[in-house]
Amino acid sequence: MKPVILDVDTGIDDALAIAYALNSPELEVIGLTTCFGNAPIESTTRNTLVVLEKLGKMVPVYAGADKQLKGGLKKYPTHVHGEDGLGNQVDRTPEKRAESEGAVDYIINQVIKQPQEITIIAVGPLTNLALAVKKEPEIASLVKEVIIMGGAVFTAGNVTPYSEANIITDPEAADIVFSSGLPVTIVGLDVTMKTLLPREALTDWRDLKRDAAHFFADMTSFYMQSYETHHPGIGGCALHDPLAVGVAIDPSFVKKEEWSVKVVLEGEERGRTIAHTEGGPKIQVCTHVKSETFLKHFLGRIF
Repeated sequence: MKPVILDVDTGIDDALAIAYALNSPELEVIGLTTCFGNAPIESTTRNTLVVLEKLGKMVPVYAGADKQLKGGLKKYPTHVHGEDGLGNQVDRTPEKRAESEGAVDYIINQVIKQPQEITIIAVGPLTNLALAVKKEPEIASLVKEVIIMGGAVFTAGNVTPYSEANIITDPEAADIVFSSGLPVTIVGLDVTMKTLLPREALTDWRDLKRDAAHFFADMTSFYMQSYETHHPGIGGCALHDPLAVGVAIDPSFVKKEEWSVKVVLEGEERGRTIAHTEGGPKIQVCTHVKSETFLKHFLGRIF
């Protein structure tokens, strides 16, 4: 089993990614670290705990960054993930609480304790990871791999014409991570927008006599409505964060190219991820995905 730290800003596709990871025997999720992003840190941490309880899983949760490295207050995407971050489906306070140790220290301590063993799957803004590298730069050479859902290297953004949501939420953090020497793989919109979960899948989930399946179906229905608003007739939603988990399970789901990736930090194109052949550490950029193979695998694991 591959020991994994899953770094999340738990909205709807994060929840799907959590379920996928926890139900995959190839992965041992040793901890979940939370960040602001799809909702404030208090909500993303609560949502993570709620999802774990719905799934009947016990994994420690560590609360992390509550704001960008630089910049002002963030406007949260309630039109995509709901007022609560989970499609307005959170109906209770979780019984468990986050651990007393913070996310940044947890990441550093685990990587140092298990050199060349830990895989970090980061599916939210990269603030926790950037803070960890700034605090303890040596972890860049001690992590086995970092798989990131973020960026739009060879395609258009989904928040602006140039930028993807996780990167634009904290561009400075992304720039630190991409230039840190960490062994990064970017799973960006180049591939995730080709992984469509069809609406019919929700009917199958509702047919299951499981509370978690119904919760996930209702939550994902909200997400699909947002997609329909922006992409009329799409008939589903992209599996952004789950694909990053999928790449950790089976790298053959995607094809990659090696590039140096810079993040635009100013102006109209702020948050844009640009590939260069020179000028910094090389990272792996996913360019193609076996979408049908991945979707079948995801649906076979989610519950």
